Amino acid sequence: MSTIDPEHLPQGDQKVREVRSMFDTIAPRYDLVNRIMTFRLDVRWRRKTVDLMGLRAGESVIDLACGTGDFCNDLARAGLVPIGFDISHGMLSAARTVAPLLQADILRLPLADSSVDGATCGFALRNLVELQPFFEELGRVLRPGGRIALLDAAKPDNPVLRAGHSIYFERIVPKIGGLLSDKNAYSYLPKSLAYLPEPKVLIDQLRAAGFSNASRQLFAPGAAQLYLGTRD
Repeated sequence: MSTIDPEHLPQGDQKVREVRSMFDTIAPRYDLVNRIMTFRLDVRWRRKTVDLMGLRAGESVIDLACGTGDFCNDLARAGLVPIGFDISHGMLSAARTVAPLLQADILRLPLADSSVDGATCGFALRNLVELQPFFEELGRVLRPGGRIALLDAAKPDNPVLRAGHSIYFERIVPKIGGLLSDKNAYSYLPKSLAYLPEPKVLIDQLRAAGFSNASRQLFAPGAAQLYLGTRD
């Protein structure tokens, strides 16, 4: 069982250790639980994200916090050339992709400046200790004109949908996670949305990191958000 405490969100180095340990623990059934708890909407969201990036076939894309490689598979299906990075050895060991994967801290990527055409990150922004250094690292490794697509969970704007979403993710998802994987982890994950800044703040951070046209959109039914941007 994961040792992460869903009632006390960790910070700093403790967050790095506990989040890595949590993902090592839930890796074997991570994809299965995702499909069930999102009613397979996560598949649709990732594929729509790849389409919206607007990159050309043959261009290189890094998938950051790649997990088991779902995004890498969607990128490859679109004719792009993916490479994945993740800090969790457990997730990489459970990967189901032929794309090359590396264990690495995505705040310090082993890549040269301006060396890739695009970057994706799926449902991981809230697991980072700091977002601004991450956005600056994206700005460093992307070529001018390169594209980012950062997909994460969200809460619907509509008050009725928002209430239903809260009940589902705070009460039902932990039960699903407990039955199929790890209750602590799937109690923590809905609460971890609290780590994310308000959308305007996040967009301002992206623009400060060199993505001046950064924008946000919600995916129906409002449970996922996508941040897009082009490197200046």
